[in-house]
Amino acid sequence: MGDLEIRAAVADDVPAIVAMLADDRLGAQRESPDDLTPYLAAMDRLAADPNQLLVVAVLDGRTVGTLQLTFIPGLSRRGATRALVEGVHIHADQRGNGLGTQLIEWAIEESRRQNCQLVQLTSDNSRTDAHRFYKRLGFAASHTGFKLQL
Repeated sequence: MGDLEIRAAVADDVPAIVAMLADDRLGAQRESPDDLTPYLAAMDRLAADPNQLLVVAVLDGRTVGTLQLTFIPGLSRRGATRALVEGVHIHADQRGNGLGTQLIEWAIEESRRQNCQLVQLTSDNSRTDAHRFYKRLGFAASHTGFKLQL
């Protein structure tokens, strides 16, 4: 494997990111790579918010991974800031080669650099392979998450 670069995403990365989001069983039901308009609008909102960091993992000039890191200031835990990891996706032909581990480890280190005291994430109940992956990286399934579709 060549050198992996993890950097902030830019608008030109949106097509590759959306393709990865849509390239699995769950994403195929909720993503629409045919129309990038809503994704580009979301990219503008993300870029304008200092608590949001959308990154891409680039390997040999090709976008092969992405995740979003959100920094959440709070009062609990003595005023702790939390990092929320969302939208973790690795290109299908790159899964299983350690790239996901590198991306999550980067997110943890960036969270430390931002003085976060906790890194949290959710994973769909059906993604049992992902659950094993996160547990192997030291995450604990300590809470039950709830979502309300609007």
